[in-house]
Amino acid sequence: MRRIAWLRCGMGALLVSGTVAVAQEPSKEQAALATALRSKHVALTTGLKAAATKGKPISAKYEYEDSKLQLSVYTETNGQFSEVVVNHHTGKVAKTEKITNGDDLTAAQTQSAAIAKGKASLATAVAKALAANKGYGAVSATAAMRDGQPVAEITLIKGKEFKSVTEPLS
Repeated sequence: MRRIAWLRCGMGALLVSGTVAVAQEPSKEQAALATALRSKHVALTTGLKAAATKGKPISAKYEYEDSKLQLSVYTETNGQFSEVVVNHHTGKVAKTEKITNGDDLTAAQTQSAAIAKGKASLATAVAKALAANKGYGAVSATAAMRDGQPVAEITLIKGKEFKSVTEPLS
């Protein structure tokens, strides 16, 4: 399902430190996403800003499922987690669903712990990654802990080329 894709993306990302990036050969899912992202859509940072009205963003991801492009943001408010779906055309919140159990809750708790230990927001980390990688757009950003430090794992796209970068949140 859609939420399992969050986990696959996080586990499948190639990670490097700082703003160094590694190009990736696109998978079948990434190729479909790259094609879907050719249509007009809001920036990932716009989705993070919209979702921030519902809580602190801890991860965000464009995904292409069932022939539909969707922008999902996980948020946390007072220990409660939600998936906020942002309209990828308007940048407005379309719906919010509570995350209450399973792998989604475990992932949200891990992401929230990483954000709590950092000083920078996910949006700031994405902005830094984009500034260091001219011509790329952000596809996903997830808070995580690496070597005891809070980071944002960010997937970027340029045409059909994907690459992963890691930005510190401290």
